[in-house]
Amino acid sequence: MQFPDDDNGQMLAAMAEAGIDLTQALEVDFFLVFDDQRDAESAMEALTQTELQGELELNFDEESTKWEVIVCLQMVPEYTALVAKETELNSFAQEFDGISDGWGVMQHQHGDDEFADDDDHECNEHCHH
Repeated sequence: MQFPDDDNGQMLAAMAEAGIDLTQALEVDFFLVFDDQRDAESAMEALTQTELQGELELNFDEESTKWEVIVCLQMVPEYTALVAKETELNSFAQEFDGISDGWGVMQHQHGDDEFADDDDHECNEHCHH
């Protein structure tokens, strides 16, 4: 698979290399960053009033000392769609003195067999632990 030579393309290439199926919908987190807590809270409140189909989370990042609104959307991680959503959210964040700070996905997604819960195991005479 070929990806554009920019940050988004590099992220998609890394995801593909890690074995993530880019043809399936994933939970994609978009990060909106604000210096001021009130700005972040106002942006989050405004997002709840939109047609946005996703989850929102407000965090304080102690390392950067900035406030983050995380917008989690279920979507196929296709380059053009990601860039469009990132641009849209950046314009939105700027209305509240914030910026978009990229996007990401958790490597473990619903249905991943690699991370299946090992608690289902029942010991028997063949166990060696």
